[in-house]
Amino acid sequence: MNLVFPMQVPSVPIKGSANHFPVHRIYCVGRNYVEHAKEMGWTGREAPFFFMKPADAVLPVLDGEIGQMPFPPATSNLHHEIELVVALGRGGSAVSVDEASSMIWGYAVGLDMTRRDLQAESKAQGRPWCTAKGFDHSAPISPITPIANAPDLHNADIRLQVNGQLRQQGNINQLIWSVAEVISSLSQLYAL
Repeated sequence: MNLVFPMQVPSVPIKGSANHFPVHRIYCVGRNYVEHAKEMGWTGREAPFFFMKPADAVLPVLDGEIGQMPFPPATSNLHHEIELVVALGRGGSAVSVDEASSMIWGYAVGLDMTRRDLQAESKAQGRPWCTAKGFDHSAPISPITPIANAPDLHNADIRLQVNGQLRQQGNINQLIWSVAEVISSLSQLYAL
């Protein structure tokens, strides 16, 4: 196939390798940390819900570097949330929870950047969150650590410091839906 113009495939560096992991889609889970869900009006273990970011929203940040993200236009209220990123090495549809873990290729740490003012306007009008969540550079991400080199994440801490001050801190065990449950649920809606 000949393309009319060349395109770069969005990708993320792999820790300890010269290779890159191609990014096809970015699925995000809303309200999956207990404390954040409580802040957002949590009423119990509701079914997970999802939103997407475009693949070219990734902003790779190499180990030891300080990421540089341009401030996005059309907002005065930019927020960040630290996230566990799960990279899938194979796909599937209607995957069971037991099978889901075998699909994981590796893990990274990412940020979900949000234009909160645009999100609030969208919510109030019953509109999608695309402009609030899917803008350029809205998905900063560390290099992906292959699962064979990753520590056990069932009880791993995750935290974010901004200018040396702790902004967010949690543990993966605080997820409302486990990683395997999220993958399984997502696979009921999309071919992964």
